[in-house]
Amino acid sequence: MFLRNLNKAILKAIYQVTILENPYIPFTPTDKQLEFLLGFEKEILYGGAAGGGKSVALLMAALMFVAEPTYRALILRRNYSQLNLPGALIDISHEWLEPTGAKWVNQEKQWLFPSGATLNFGFLDSENDKYRYQGSAFHFVGFDELTQFTEPQYTYLFSRNRKIIDSRIPLRFRSTSNPGGVGHEWVKNRFITEKKQGRVFIPAGLRDNPHLDREEYEKNLDELDPVTRKQLKDGDWNIMPGGNFFKREKFEIVEDYPKKARAVRFWDLAGTDEVAGRDSDFTAGVKICEYKGVYWIIDVIRKRLSPMGVEELIRQTAELDGVHTEVFMEQEPGSSGLNTISHYARNVLKGFCFRGIKSTGSKITRAKPLMSAVENSNVKLVRGIWNREFIEECVVFPQKGFHDDQVDAASGAFEQLAGKGPGQIITEKLDRSSKITRGY
Repeated sequence: MFLRNLNKAILKAIYQVTILENPYIPFTPTDKQLEFLLGFEKEILYGGAAGGGKSVALLMAALMFVAEPTYRALILRRNYSQLNLPGALIDISHEWLEPTGAKWVNQEKQWLFPSGATLNFGFLDSENDKYRYQGSAFHFVGFDELTQFTEPQYTYLFSRNRKIIDSRIPLRFRSTSNPGGVGHEWVKNRFITEKKQGRVFIPAGLRDNPHLDREEYEKNLDELDPVTRKQLKDGDWNIMPGGNFFKREKFEIVEDYPKKARAVRFWDLAGTDEVAGRDSDFTAGVKICEYKGVYWIIDVIRKRLSPMGVEELIRQTAELDGVHTEVFMEQEPGSSGLNTISHYARNVLKGFCFRGIKSTGSKITRAKPLMSAVENSNVKLVRGIWNREFIEECVVFPQKGFHDDQVDAASGAFEQLAGKGPGQIITEKLDRSSKITRGY
């Protein structure tokens, strides 16, 4: 990893010029931070436990090449308020750079250096925010608290990490993070489980940072709940919040499913588009079929759309699924829920077998039958691009702060196939009256 097969004289020269003699980096890095700064891999994740000096390390990394006139750097947080908090990255950057010749351009949230180099601060509050950087080019892209981001947000920024052919500035993707958060599973898979060439995880924690009052900080960490304490104090990537309802290893990925089996799609609605959505709920539609007591999750759709966009999506999906796929939708309590179902039956899904289903019991209660089937290896996932996000939502369910739209929709679809719910009873009546066989 660090210092591996590298000329020590070259490393020493890089360290001397880009860090020790750099007027914009006022501190000498710790040993772990230095490992992070001088790593030559394309992607490096730093941290794990709390107190390892993650944000400072990321800022130092971003400032290493500001003497180069064409250098462009970008540091991202999930939202702008996280960047601008007291003691956060923008605050630290002002402490470091205001005494220097660098100029702060507030409108752009950018530091402009005498050489012409720039350091920008940005955010990715919603999925569409990644397109704010379309057309830009950065030598350095840094993510502070990576597990707060989604994988598509992270990977899209690779398209912005580029340089001209004769540039001597290295292209770097650098991140810091603790375990936990919405992106825990994909970050763990990418940097710890998969261990692909060009990606490195550098663990660091409180004991690697001599600048902190360790004893007092450890006392504070001891006040946390057991799961969060293990994540932040020990940097444990294997412990996750939730009720252990779904175990990752129980989801078998398969290539195909019985085509003649009875199939249903269940929708859990949310009428919020990408711009307004931020951390709001998704509209989710899950299609499942059953054959001889085994259930195949065929397809999962999960989007933030306006109410009109949701209607168009559901209608198009029904057309693609075909008339033999029954469509169900959670019916909210009261007259508004009844009106929604009536509207969909008359105007959106006319010609399809469609019914609204009143939800009973808590989300946890409704998910238990599906969880039991998964635990007994009776649920299979047909391979698709949706697999990872679906599994990641399942394994953290029902922890507060995580989305559960896909779980809700999957639980609803499973109920219509496995139990004598309203949808099953009506389907049986239709089958008897029309003598239609569903092939199972």
